[in-house]
Amino acid sequence: MIQLLSKIENGIGAINEILGRVASWLTFVLVLLVCFDVTIRYFFNDTHAWIMELEWHLFALIFLLGAGYTLKHDHHVRVDLFYTKFSQRDQAWVNLGGSVLFLIPWCWIIIVYSFQYAYTSFQVGEGSPDPGGLPARYLIKFAITFGIGLLFLQAIAIICKSVITILETYDANDELD
Repeated sequence: MIQLLSKIENGIGAINEILGRVASWLTFVLVLLVCFDVTIRYFFNDTHAWIMELEWHLFALIFLLGAGYTLKHDHHVRVDLFYTKFSQRDQAWVNLGGSVLFLIPWCWIIIVYSFQYAYTSFQVGEGSPDPGGLPARYLIKFAITFGIGLLFLQAIAIICKSVITILETYDANDELD
């Protein structure tokens, strides 16, 4: 069982690792795009709707693709009043409970509603309301579903890791007795 859970955790972790690195490159692209936008705005007194929209699309993708990666590396926001003082097993119980009771249901709700939101946008062929804006606005809306799906997968990986930690620490405690 531990081997299966470990394979699931590692597989999901590999997916989020790759997409987290993609998000880091998107950050570089966003910086270049903003520099270009600022240059043409201030030196040529010109800008385009598609540039500004692409900036916020990239910004959204960075966060959506990076959410699972951030959770994988435990760099997300956490209120650490007691957690850091807990044993490894107690931390695993907190992570397991938090993932099952809060993260998985929250992700599932967001996935369902964001998919409906994006699908409706797709059905009407929603594009930018601004002249010269980006077409196919539904693509960035589907990115919400995809990004939260990655977070959902990482929650499953955390559950696997927590169960492994709990089982291994119980086994270690049994051996000590």
